[in-house]
Amino acid sequence: MTFVIGRGEQSETGPTGHLGAYRALDGSRGAPLELDLDGPHAGLIVGKRGYGKSHTLGVVAEGLARARGVAPVLVDPMGVFRGLADPTDAGADPVPARVVAEPAVAPDALDPRSWCALLGLSPESGAGGLVWQAATEAQTIDGMCEHVAATDAPGTDRRAARNHLAMAARWGVFDPDGLTATDLAGPAVTVVDVSGLAPAPSNAVVRGIGEALYRARETETIDRLPWLLLDEAHAFFEGVARPALERVLTRGRAPGVSLVAATQRPSAVPEVAISQADVLVAHRLTAEADRDALRAAQPTYANGALTDPDRMPTATGDVIVVDDATETVHAARIRARDTPHGGDSPSASDVVIERTAGGE
Repeated sequence: MTFVIGRGEQSETGPTGHLGAYRALDGSRGAPLELDLDGPHAGLIVGKRGYGKSHTLGVVAEGLARARGVAPVLVDPMGVFRGLADPTDAGADPVPARVVAEPAVAPDALDPRSWCALLGLSPESGAGGLVWQAATEAQTIDGMCEHVAATDAPGTDRRAARNHLAMAARWGVFDPDGLTATDLAGPAVTVVDVSGLAPAPSNAVVRGIGEALYRARETETIDRLPWLLLDEAHAFFEGVARPALERVLTRGRAPGVSLVAATQRPSAVPEVAISQADVLVAHRLTAEADRDALRAAQPTYANGALTDPDRMPTATGDVIVVDDATETVHAARIRARDTPHGGDSPSASDVVIERTAGGE
């Protein structure tokens, strides 16, 4: 019998993604485990480095790319998910995917307060106030600079504001013709590669994408239900992307927008990211602060499964899944990816072997 994580008794049909299989007490493989992809979900994947967190996010992405009625978008801050667009292993169904290597969003995707935060300016400062006004009046960075230049503010404030806006322009992530919800609403998984960007411009891209997808579903501009997948999610909850992410977490169910956040530092994400998760997948965790974060928000029916060292997974790929739809906890093993996973760490011994084989 196959169990579908995230699916309540009221729904028995709809698309699912193959997640893995139950893990028996002796470590053997049990019955198949699927993930509900029909309704909106808030998911959280946690685990220390090297135990399969990013691999699991890739498994979810593969399932979404093959499902009907959804629009998956995966933000890749480490450059490890390009393999989703590669051919699958022999016998596996294709994974429709595309990679956006140089993402950009419209400048007006950020509100005035976010522009000040992005540039490290206090809204109460002279330069910050000018940026706030410019973001209110203009829809391009050039237009914002022109608005600042046309004011009668002190010259030092105008120069500071224009210098900060020029810095944002050099990031190359703002374009009036940047990514729109329509661009992201196709059936293939869109891998947004921000691995070449610093934290501030990466956050700006995620903020723009999150806002665009949420507004598009509110206004019914797109039909497919968006799924926003984030690796290293703590980096985005700590920046200007946070308001958009928290909006999806707390209000995304009504318009049908899902968020799946993966992090090796659950203690660094806001409590709402844990408490709002209706599907939580936990790989091995050893840091006390991370266990405390889960302990503070875990539901009573989890009965210590997320915090008891004796019950936590120890092997790569082994997980505990907490399913709030059925209020159940499952010990499982995540399946192998059908597309190449780029998250493995290189080893010096491999380099030595290659050089030796080449006669060096």
